[in-house]
Amino acid sequence: MDKFNSTKRIAEIGELFKELGEKMPKETSGFMEFNKKVLTPGKLSFKEKELITVSLAVATQCVWCIPFHVKSALESGATEEEILEASYIAALMNGAPALMQVNLVLEAIKEFSKK
Repeated sequence: MDKFNSTKRIAEIGELFKELGEKMPKETSGFMEFNKKVLTPGKLSFKEKELITVSLAVATQCVWCIPFHVKSALESGATEEEILEASYIAALMNGAPALMQVNLVLEAIKEFSKK
């Protein structure tokens, strides 16, 4: 299996949002503001919210969301064990296809833990 490039996927997200911001500025701005508000700490900490986003990214099998949210979870202080535990919740709810996505989680952890 080819090595998954988490940094490349995150760069692709940036490129997409740049282009969408030019073509659909109101919608893109609204989405980004919504994203910011949802992830703002409240009853749940930012780290807890990022662990939830990791789980959902794994469950939905989003190859862009997984590295993005793994990186953010690590930056928020989540440990490898916490991230893997969140990933297993996705497997519990979404089965073996979600569990196979944990390969991407592990690649992202390896890539972003080196930095």
